[in-house]
This record gives sequence, structure tokens and C-alpha cells, in this order.
Amino acid sequence: MEDNIKLAVVTGPTASGKTALAVELALRLNGEIIGADSMQIYQGLPIATAQPTPEEQKGVAHHLIAFLPPDQPFSVSDYVSLAQKAILDVWQRGKLPILCGGTGLYLQSTVDCIRFDQSAAGDEALREELMAQAKKDQGESLYRELCRIDPQTAKIIHPHNYVRLVRAMEVYRLTGKTLWEQKQASRQKSRYTLSMVGLNFAHRSLLYDRINRRVDQMVGQGLLEEAKQVLGNPSLKTAANAIGYKELRPWLEGSLPLEECLENLKRQTRRYAKRQITWLKRDERIHWLDPSAMDFDSLVKEAQKVLQKGLSL
Repeated sequence: MEDNIKLAVVTGPTASGKTALAVELALRLNGEIIGADSMQIYQGLPIATAQPTPEEQKGVAHHLIAFLPPDQPFSVSDYVSLAQKAILDVWQRGKLPILCGGTGLYLQSTVDCIRFDQSAAGDEALREELMAQAKKDQGESLYRELCRIDPQTAKIIHPHNYVRLVRAMEVYRLTGKTLWEQKQASRQKSRYTLSMVGLNFAHRSLLYDRINRRVDQMVGQGLLEEAKQVLGNPSLKTAANAIGYKELRPWLEGSLPLEECLENLKRQTRRYAKRQITWLKRDERIHWLDPSAMDFDSLVKEAQKVLQKGLSL
């Protein structure tokens, strides 16, 4: 792979406004966007995953968004391989690659060129056994074990995120090494000239208000019908566990009123945003900007200044 590719990164928690910022930066810096969101990769899930609409994309080319059937397995290793190819392609066509998303593991693994141990490619029988255990006690016993063997990874995985919880335990059972140990051992010298901008609010309540409003907007856009389709299809196991769908299952099953399920969805999304911030804040390379401290045009100009300086554009 070519060295010294200039790579811009725009990140932040859900509903922080990073997509709109990345699009404006792409327009001003002759860039294209590579998505870094673990759920926006899937086809047919536009509302719950907040995939940018054609209007929001404003003619800017977007890569690794809505390209994968939701019943197809997909790993972090798969993402890194595709993202690095997309970054190289954008760069070789004379444009600035802009990695945009809030999935910290995708971002960090890509920019740090992390290699994954292929001996942990997977064991279907073990995975099914672990998944059955997770469902039996809502992830409690597996999460307890993960906290004991790999506390660093446990901090960034929700106990009810069975897919990631099972994967972390599967890797440990197959290799004897934790995900955290593997990541540290596989870290390489980055081949990118990197500049990273992150969005976060000085007052967390402002972000939480944005999250609450976004959920209301999603309902207006057709979230309930989308959730019915996803939860009604047994082949879409990964999608069904995503925030935005699983919280609506009790309503569809008639065990809870819609208002209570939507409040739970807002609460779980706020908790997810908090976990994103915790992960991203550990990366000292990110230059943080507060969207509430300036109007949008000023925010774009400030982010542009950071990227131009960091990348010598």
C-alpha cells in the first residue's frame, strides 16, 4: 500500500452533526467520504442507522454506506480491508479521502493499520454456543467473564450487545489472547498523514436533546415500519440487535406501549453516545470542536483550518 496518503477524519458521537460537517468539508477540500459506521454499512436500514440521504450527501461521493446485505457476516477486519482500498482509490484519483463515522473500533483500526489475527477467523459451533449462553441470561455471565479477562474491551461493549460480546469471548477462547491484547500487538506504524476532527458538546445535555429530537424525526420518517420489517425477518439477526430496532420489539409484541419503547430507545441511544465519547476521547490526535459554541459556517471554517494545517493542504 502506498505510504504518506493524506487522510482526514471527522468523528463524534451519534447526532453530533459529523455527517453534515464532513460533506461541507468534502465540498471545500475536493474530498470524498468513506463511512466508518458499523450499521450504516447495511442495505435497507436507512432510518434507524441515519444513513445520509441523497439530499444530505449534496453530490459528494460516499463509500462503504448501504453496500452490504444485512444478513451477510462482516468483521472489523473486513471493514479495514475495504476502507483502506477506498482511501487509496480516492487518493489516487487526486481527491482527499475523508473518513467519517462514530464507530471507534473501525476508525482506530483503519488509521492505525491494525492487522487482525486470522487464527481467530471464527468457529461457528463455538459462536452458537456462546450466543445461546448470552440469550439465556441476557449476557450477564459472559459479560462478567469478559470484565475479568479483558476489562479494557468490556468498558466499550454493552452487556446486551450480544454480537460484540460473543465475538470478544470467541476470540479469547480460540486464541488465548484478548481482543485488547491482539489490538496492541497488531498495531503498526500508520501509513497515513493524518488530521482528525471530533465534535462534542461542552454541555452533554445539548447532545442528549439532539438525540431525543432525532428519534422523533426517525419516527416521522418511517422508523416503525422499518423496525417491523427488520424484526420480522429472522435472517437479520445482526440488524435486529441494533439500537433503533430491539427497543421497539416489546411494542410490536404488545407487551409495552409505544411511548415507553421510544423513551427507552432515546435512553439507550444516549448511553451509546456516552460510550462513543469515552472511546474517542482516548485518542489524543483528535482536535475537538464544540458545535454549540459557533454557528455551522464558523464550525466548518474552523474544522477546515485544522485539517488544512494538519495535512499541509
